[in-house]
Amino acid sequence: MSQVLHTPPPTTNPPAPPAESLAELAARHGLTVSGARPSLVQYVRQLWARRHFITAFATAKLTAQYSQAKLGQLWQVANPLLNAAVYYLIFGLLMGTSRGVPDYVPFLVTGVFVWTFTQSSIMAGTKAISGSLGLVRALHFPRASLPLSYCLQQLQQLLFSMIALVVILLAFGIPVAASWLLVVPALLLQFTFNAGVAMAMARIGAKTPDISQLMPFVLRTWMYASGVMFSIDQVLAGKDIPSWARVLLEYNPAVVYIDLMRFALIDSFQGSQLPDHVWAVALGWALLAGIGGFIYFWKAEETYGRG
Repeated sequence: MSQVLHTPPPTTNPPAPPAESLAELAARHGLTVSGARPSLVQYVRQLWARRHFITAFATAKLTAQYSQAKLGQLWQVANPLLNAAVYYLIFGLLMGTSRGVPDYVPFLVTGVFVWTFTQSSIMAGTKAISGSLGLVRALHFPRASLPLSYCLQQLQQLLFSMIALVVILLAFGIPVAASWLLVVPALLLQFTFNAGVAMAMARIGAKTPDISQLMPFVLRTWMYASGVMFSIDQVLAGKDIPSWARVLLEYNPAVVYIDLMRFALIDSFQGSQLPDHVWAVALGWALLAGIGGFIYFWKAEETYGRG
């Protein structure tokens, strides 16, 4: 009698649930990527929370800048004054750019001080990340704190220099006027512009440190086109200059902020010497550079200090 073997039917197991991805698992337990870039709103909040650090860092850098010099903090005023004296000798006397410019010395000193604020802010911003890698790699904080603190340091230095500027204005017979109050909004707009450009240059300098060697030449060229030592109005008068070149010269952001300060402080500098809608232009440059530079810097937040 033959024995029939029956093979049991294959058991069908229910399909296994899909494995949870690592990202979902991390999110379920509240884990985040180390060093990940925060949202733009969170980044602004982090910066605001560290406003005291930004101010203290700027003040400490300013105090330490001339700590080894015999004259100490007096160099904060002496440096721009010496620059103005050199420019007066070369451009005012030898090249004759002072001819036809009323109150040329106050005109020149105001231009030098305001230009130095922009120049120093951009140069400091270029090295803000690449020159502070130890701090960037050791501590977790919003990296925009560094270029902002350097710009704040330059603003503090300008305010020291303004003391000497006021003395020069009074010595040359320029009276105190209500228009001097316009210095406050002009400086706020210029600071916003400087900070935006400095943050953009900080991102570029973090990846390409050699840019700090090129920037002095770029800034020197920009200075010569910004009417620091001469009147743009007189240069353009009676000249057959293409309209696009005239617009570039008149609406150059450095020219706009320098001329606003001259208009506020020097009574012989008339409103007719300012470009049309100058305050709107100054605000536009500040918003364009400030917001654009901030977003451009923030987009690379997680890369600073790596490699």
